[in-house]
Amino acid sequence: MELLKNPLVYVTKVKERAEGMPESDLYSIVAGDGSLDTFGLLSAPETAAIINQKHADIVVFKNSKQIEELAQKNKWNLLNPSAELAEKIENKITQVAWLGDLASFLPPHHITLVKKIVRDPNEGATSILQWAHSHTGGGTIHLTKETDLKTLQEKFPEREARVTTYIKGPMFTANIVVAKDKILVGNISYQITGLSPFTEKTFSTIGNDWSVPHTILTEARLEDFNQMATRIGERLQKEGWRGLFGIDVVYDEERDKLFLIEINARQPASTTYESQLQLKARELGVPGLTTFEAHLLALINSPIEKQLIEINDGAQIIQRVTSKVNKVDTKELVQAGYNIIAYNNSKLNDDLVRIQSKLGIMEAHDKFNKRGKEIEGLLA
Repeated sequence: MELLKNPLVYVTKVKERAEGMPESDLYSIVAGDGSLDTFGLLSAPETAAIINQKHADIVVFKNSKQIEELAQKNKWNLLNPSAELAEKIENKITQVAWLGDLASFLPPHHITLVKKIVRDPNEGATSILQWAHSHTGGGTIHLTKETDLKTLQEKFPEREARVTTYIKGPMFTANIVVAKDKILVGNISYQITGLSPFTEKTFSTIGNDWSVPHTILTEARLEDFNQMATRIGERLQKEGWRGLFGIDVVYDEERDKLFLIEINARQPASTTYESQLQLKARELGVPGLTTFEAHLLALINSPIEKQLIEINDGAQIIQRVTSKVNKVDTKELVQAGYNIIAYNNSKLNDDLVRIQSKLGIMEAHDKFNKRGKEIEGLLA
C-alpha cells in the first residue's frame, strides 16, 4: 500500500538524506552531484519540470527563507515547517526564550556579551561557549584556560554567546516526529563524538550507535530521555511544527542526570540509516513505521496510527576531512561487509566517507568494540 496519496518530490544536495524509503510512482528524489545547493537545484528548469509535471508537493532537507520565496513564486506546496520558526529554535540565543520553562533541561547557563564573560570561580570548573549558530560542533568552544577566554574577548567583544557549565559524559540523540495528533520518539542512539582519526574537533559528531544506549543508561534515565523529547515535541506541536526534529542530550554520570545540549529543528542526518535499519527489521516481521515514513506522513498532516519500528543494533561512523586525511581507499571496508557512502568534499571537517554497519561498533562510551576497531584499522 502506498504511503502517500499525492506525488512528493524530495529535493536535496545530498541524495542519501532522502533515501529513507525507496522511490516509487508517488515518491521521487531530485539530487545533483554536490555542486548545487538545494536552492540551486530548485531553481533549475529540469527540477521545476519534474515538480510541475507531477503536480507534486516538495520537501527539502533544510528549509530557508529563500527556498520559501521560490516555492511561493512557483506556486509549489512546500511541506517543510517555517524557516523562521526553525531558526528561532536552533539559534542558541533565541532557543532559551523559546524553551521557556523547558530551559530547565539545559545545563546551568546564561547569555551575555563575550566581553562580559567571567570564568567560573569554582576550582576545576570550566564552561562551554556557544555562538548562535554551529555546525557539527564548529560553533562550540570549551573554555579550559583563562587565555582561551581572553583571546575570544579581544576578537569578539560585542558578540553575544551562550555560556554553559561543561558537562562531561556520553551523548545520546533521537529523531522525533511531530504529527498533528501525537509525538513519536525514535530509537535512542549513542552519539559518537570527537574521536580521532575520524575528526580533529572535540565536539564534532561523527556517528551513531543504536546498540549501546541500553547498556549505558538505566531504564529510569531512558524514561527521562523520552519525557524530555516528548515535552519539547509538544512545545513544537503547539507552534504548528510538523515532521522531524532531533535532540542531543548528555548524561552527567556524576549527578546521574540528563541535560539537553542541542535541538536540531529539521530532519537529523541519522534519520536515513535509522529508517533503513527499520526497513530491514520490518522484513523480518517487526511491525510499524520507519522514522522517515512517519516524517512524511506528519508533513502531509496525515493521522499516524502505527508506532515506530524498534531497533537495538546497527551503527554508522563518518570519516571527516582532517589535516591528515583528505581521501580514503574504501575497497577493504566494502570487502569487510560495510556499506560505504563517499562524499566529494575537501573542506576541513566536512563528511568524507560514511561507513555503515548492521551491527554496533561501540562497546562503551568512547570505546570501540571489535567491529569498531576493525573499521579504525581499515582506515589507517
